[in-house]
Amino acid sequence: MTTSSPTTVNVDISGSEISFETGKLAKQASGAVVVRQGDTMVLCTATRGNRRDVDFLPLTVDVEERMYAAGKIPGSFFKREGRAGEKGILTARMIDRPIRPLLPKSWRYETQIVATPLSVDLVHPYDVLAMNGASAALMISDIPLPTPVGAVRIGKVDGNFVINPAEEDLLERTDLDLVVAGTEDAILMVEAGASEIPEAEILDALDIAHGEIRKICAAQRQLAEQVGKPKLTVEELKVDPDLVEAVRASHGAALDEATQVADKLARQDATKHVEEEVLAQHATGDDPERRAAVQRVFDDLEQDIIRQRIAVHKKRPDGRREDEIRAIDVEVDLAPRTHGSGLFTRGQTQVLSVAALGTLKEEMRLDTLGLQTHKFYFHHYNFPGFSVGEAGPLRGPKRRDIGHGALAERALVPMIPSLEDFPYTVRVVSETLESNGSSSMASVCGSTLALLDAGVPIKKPVAGIAMGLIKEGDDYVVLTDIAGVEDHLGDMDFKVAGTDSGITALQMDIKINGVTFEILRDALAQAREARLTILGKMHEVIAGPRQDLKPHAPRIIQLKIDPSQIGMLIGKGGETIRGLQEEYEAQIDVNDEGQVLVYSANGEKGDALAERIRTMMKEVEVGDEFDGKVVKTTTFGAFIELAKGTDGLIHISNIAPGQRPATVEEVMNKGDDLRVRVVEVDRERGRIGLRLADDPAIAGKTAEELASVGSGGGGNG
Repeated sequence: MTTSSPTTVNVDISGSEISFETGKLAKQASGAVVVRQGDTMVLCTATRGNRRDVDFLPLTVDVEERMYAAGKIPGSFFKREGRAGEKGILTARMIDRPIRPLLPKSWRYETQIVATPLSVDLVHPYDVLAMNGASAALMISDIPLPTPVGAVRIGKVDGNFVINPAEEDLLERTDLDLVVAGTEDAILMVEAGASEIPEAEILDALDIAHGEIRKICAAQRQLAEQVGKPKLTVEELKVDPDLVEAVRASHGAALDEATQVADKLARQDATKHVEEEVLAQHATGDDPERRAAVQRVFDDLEQDIIRQRIAVHKKRPDGRREDEIRAIDVEVDLAPRTHGSGLFTRGQTQVLSVAALGTLKEEMRLDTLGLQTHKFYFHHYNFPGFSVGEAGPLRGPKRRDIGHGALAERALVPMIPSLEDFPYTVRVVSETLESNGSSSMASVCGSTLALLDAGVPIKKPVAGIAMGLIKEGDDYVVLTDIAGVEDHLGDMDFKVAGTDSGITALQMDIKINGVTFEILRDALAQAREARLTILGKMHEVIAGPRQDLKPHAPRIIQLKIDPSQIGMLIGKGGETIRGLQEEYEAQIDVNDEGQVLVYSANGEKGDALAERIRTMMKEVEVGDEFDGKVVKTTTFGAFIELAKGTDGLIHISNIAPGQRPATVEEVMNKGDDLRVRVVEVDRERGRIGLRLADDPAIAGKTAEELASVGSGGGGNG
């Protein structure tokens, strides 16, 4: 049996070679490509299934993370990968977003893209490779992707832009993590996190990225020219011009009026009423094709009316100016038993964000194919059906919810304090209570409010805004704070989050070619003005982090002990640390460097426990005073526990100043609490001599004078 040799095309991107190979693996898929950089390899397949009788594009994208790619065994009970993790879902979304708008609108074949990392070297992240490999697989298949899509990542290390930076730099050094996807002619998608990067630098980075994208697209074209299959012919959806004119004549005016209703639900009802009238008049009979044609004409007419009104007459569906933000309402401290809460309402979009503080042991542990193994700040986003007036089953977070949650998390991460300054795990949950566009950016604002209300010392407040675009010919209008209908019918969804100094997160999806850098520059400038306005509204309600944590939040006290004393704190089999936690109703964390964190809901008990630990770890000196406990009595005195593992002895001659009791038990017994003072320390023999703190013989004496007084006996510590 003979097999054809694989075909490989290479492209150099900033001194690092990326290869596209096909013809060796997964040959029964419509298109299969292994994309490689260094020792990171991703198998990307594109498969065309049967034609479906649906009115949408049936495209699915899956990323199958396999732990073996990084030499790992899954950490789950069954030791097998389950449903896709967050990284896989976010990568799948980045593959989908630039490709979907390029496929023909009339494409009705079941289409699946699967990206499977086969090898991960922890230097070259697999996500950008998967994006390029997915496009290459489509290009060599019979699926009619009209043009290749390339993707690159831009970082900023030591003040310089870096193309496709190493994963370690992304995790520790870069001020920018910008993923850009596009064709040879235009940018289609942007996903970014940044440390207050100015708008001008973002544009510079996009320009650099597009230059590299062109090289990657050229390599994919070369591969398709060598081994690509003939593309399946797609019939465009035919539109009867007579039907278009008939619907416009009969209901154009009514639809124009219905789409100008300011309230979202009322506008939907009015538009739906016109739609039903159109179908009743023009789709008579049981012909499903005729009904579908009338539906398409109605949808196109609605889109055309709204877009023309915005582009030509500068009038938005709810009557706002192009740069006008909807009415904003801000409130904090809604949920009294939580650690922090904020309600952010912008028009008919409303999000309640709630913060919870926990110990460092409650970190999110990540079982992924990357270097990041844990997160101490994370954000979750929920979008129930009732937020848009719909009823339906609640089945957990969808991919969109995970994507929105990650975007809002990314926006706040640069502002989260270090563990040295604020040693807590912080979780924020954003509940979308109402939605009419831009709920993810409302979650950014709500997260900031919840963190400030919780007393988390974030470096600066962060706000977010969603920008839109309507472009008709050479005319265009950039829209601030887009509502749902403007997102649906517009040409761009550009979410921008940041502080008053710069951008912390970006997400952009463009549905058309021809979005110039001039348009992007206008959008970023308009977004900055809107962001500053929103930050001002938030500042009026809460100017900074609360000075004190909420009553039900855990208090943390930080201590530092010598690493050699860690065993003393933990005790045999953890006995000492468990006993302290039970006694003081608190939690103790200690790391290998000797950092001790005391968590307690009761401030007084937390302070007492911290003092107890300090006492335990303190090297006993002559003159020190302790609140001790009698742990043993003998014929010659009583042993007093000064701290766990440290005892001293009061000689029988000193247990009752001025008296000479026959036995120790006449004065004190095991379990009695005493205030004692150290009068003698013999480090060579490990003995500590004590006297009662109120013994007149030692009153007012210095450490040097106490040494001459002596203890009247010895002790062991």
